[in-house]
Amino acid sequence: MGENKRTFGGALGGLLGLVAMSAVAGLLVTVAITPALAISSMATTSTINAFENLPNYLAIEELSQVSTIYAVQNDGNPYPLASFYDQNRVEVGIESMSPFVLDAVVAGEDPRFREHGGVDLQGTIRGALSTLTPSGDVSGGSSVTQQYVKNVLVQKCEIMTDQAKLDACFDDATKTSPERKLKEMRLAIGVEKQYSKDQILQGYLNITGFGGTVYGIESAARYYYNASAATLNLPQAASLIAIVNNPEKFRLDRPESETNGTANGYAANKDRRDYILREMLKYKKISADDYAAAVASPIEPQITEPSTGCQTAGGAGFFCNYVTHVLRSDPTFGADEDTRMLNFRRGGYQIYTTLDLDLQLASEDAINAQVPMTASWDVGAVATSVQVGTGRVIAMAQNKKYTQLEEAPGPEYTGINYNTNYNEGGSTGFQPGSTYKVFTLAEWLKEGHALGERVDSARKSNWGTFQDYCDGPQSAGSYNPRNDGNESGTNYTALKSTIDSINTGFMGMAKRLDLCKIRDMATSFGVVRADGDPLSKTPSSVLGTNEVAPLNMAVAFAGIANKGTTCSPIVIDRIVGADGTEITPPASTCTESVEPAVAAGMAYAMQRVMSEGSATQSYRNTSPRVPMIGKTGTTDDALATWMSGASTKVATVVGVVNVKGFQNQRDDDADLYGREAATARHRIWPVIMSAANEKYGGDDFEAASGNVIRGAQVSVPDVRGLSMGDAKSKIESAGFGFADGGITDSELPAGMVARTDPAGGGSASIGSIITAYTSNGSQVLLPNVVGQTLDQAKGSLSGFGVQVLEDTVTDPAQVGRVTVMNPVAGSPAIPGGTVIVVVGKQ
Repeated sequence: MGENKRTFGGALGGLLGLVAMSAVAGLLVTVAITPALAISSMATTSTINAFENLPNYLAIEELSQVSTIYAVQNDGNPYPLASFYDQNRVEVGIESMSPFVLDAVVAGEDPRFREHGGVDLQGTIRGALSTLTPSGDVSGGSSVTQQYVKNVLVQKCEIMTDQAKLDACFDDATKTSPERKLKEMRLAIGVEKQYSKDQILQGYLNITGFGGTVYGIESAARYYYNASAATLNLPQAASLIAIVNNPEKFRLDRPESETNGTANGYAANKDRRDYILREMLKYKKISADDYAAAVASPIEPQITEPSTGCQTAGGAGFFCNYVTHVLRSDPTFGADEDTRMLNFRRGGYQIYTTLDLDLQLASEDAINAQVPMTASWDVGAVATSVQVGTGRVIAMAQNKKYTQLEEAPGPEYTGINYNTNYNEGGSTGFQPGSTYKVFTLAEWLKEGHALGERVDSARKSNWGTFQDYCDGPQSAGSYNPRNDGNESGTNYTALKSTIDSINTGFMGMAKRLDLCKIRDMATSFGVVRADGDPLSKTPSSVLGTNEVAPLNMAVAFAGIANKGTTCSPIVIDRIVGADGTEITPPASTCTESVEPAVAAGMAYAMQRVMSEGSATQSYRNTSPRVPMIGKTGTTDDALATWMSGASTKVATVVGVVNVKGFQNQRDDDADLYGREAATARHRIWPVIMSAANEKYGGDDFEAASGNVIRGAQVSVPDVRGLSMGDAKSKIESAGFGFADGGITDSELPAGMVARTDPAGGGSASIGSIITAYTSNGSQVLLPNVVGQTLDQAKGSLSGFGVQVLEDTVTDPAQVGRVTVMNPVAGSPAIPGGTVIVVVGKQ
């Protein structure tokens, strides 16, 4: 640091004052250590008492240290993902420091360290005199113990979070004044009484700064020489101890630069290093030959940048970032977010995470093989895996490189985690499309409906009013969703709607439920809007229009696979403090979202989705193949495509999304590596789940009961020939829902019910929709012409065309008569149609 210019007279006056103060302090030190040697004529009793009344106890607290986030490898050994620090420090014991380091400190900074009681009077006076000596080749005025005291006091300041208090504390600990120097001396004496010389030397070498954010001899050895404190050779040790005298001036990562007009870099460090080497020779710590060789050696640092922050975690950088956000919310580390992160960066914590490196690598490889980091459109790909029954997040990947810079260095980088909520370092979410239908399915079964129940699933321009217990009935307005495959069925079962992801089927299911309860069901499975707003509960939300985080959907699918019990996500298995103390990590909370019987019904339907429905492509390409459930999702215009599923052990969600813009993934110009973007999910998910199945296996899901699958079967009433009003009353009285299917061709009088689906006399699940169709009166029943002559038959079938076929008969009575007619007698037919008759011949 620079110094203000002083006049010779001012410097001399200050020097004499310091010398006088030092002499008195030296006497007081003597008094404090050996009262019998005190010479009362050299100082007043009041001065001695004032010194004796200064505090002599210094509380030495934990040092600011590096905290590290780990994944645990298969062999149980930790794999470091990233380190965090304000002060790059790794504490080591004195036994792990090279003897050259210890001798260099004592010889260069405090030759009488082993002899004095904390304050070296001779050194204090000489330090004052050194202000007139420009060479700098003189030991500093403070003993190692005094320097240690000063560093401890400064360290106490640096852990403060209030800047004003920090500044005041730092000024008090470092200001040049007789009062501060006397206090430092008194504390040094107290430290010497409390600790051994080796303990003081160890503490000093662990706390002292070595330039920039490098603190402690171990980190200095790693940073400047890619070595450890134990392996430093003589010139390296002397070069590092040289930095202690003036960390900014003598640091080794700024060669031949200028700081405040003072030469800085290797040359300056070498001058100080060689002085320390001379002192080591002088005090017989090294031989003349060792000295000569060391002085002749050049300064050759091997700067090894320490890893800091999640950008060092590679593809797991986004997972690492999520871990830091979890730590910010954990009261273990402090009262508020800023304090928690500051404490984490200084506390020397070892964080052992839930990440499975095998599955993480499989996820990264699968995404990278199918989705580039950059394309003609702003494409994002995500994959998140959660362990069923524990909430442990075991993989989290996306098609970008993680950066912690405020401005990304290129389009292949981002600091946004597409997998998590906005307040967890994520985006504002993506629409999950039809994967969200599982919550309507859950509510459907919870309310006692069966998979076999039919609903009114015809496409409508106006779906009318939906129930909402929160805010009152809602009108669907003009919302008119179509089916992805343009299916036009009007009476699908809940099972069929799930297997083939029929939009209108789920609208029909929601029409018979409550929108707010469907929203509550999603919430119970751990789903929230990624931007922090409440989940929407409009009719369109049934089909997945809320923007949510993929991790939340993975948690929900794990809950379904866990017999309906959802466990909140966790990313930390174990936390160890700097002192080796185990700290309880944030725990998963497991709650029952639905009863096991409901979850079994959901799993039954979702297994059918895998084996015969919209997810067959993913299912068939997964190996080994254990029992799995799944659901696909495609948003409007294929802006986002999803494959979500689970075994009984692992749940995985894979998505390909538009990060920005509106590119339809089915368009040719959206191809990724020459293949359709919309199907990339089915090329990623099987790779990840194959790795998961290989490692974790999978069991059978609980069998669904007959009532859940088929429901209570009751007879469908026959309402043919009734008016539509009477038919509706009779059908609803039997416990069914009623739907008007419109007009159909029938022989019954116009306006009468001609038929139902399912047909009267059959059976259906209680609560199913029975669709009734009214006659248009366009048909008549065909008369029976079998046995009539051809002429008689033509007369009977007047108004119809008659097509005649002949067939040889053995009975003479059948010759010339009709033996067969098609359609058969009694069939309804529209006049003008053709009836085929077969006439017997000899």
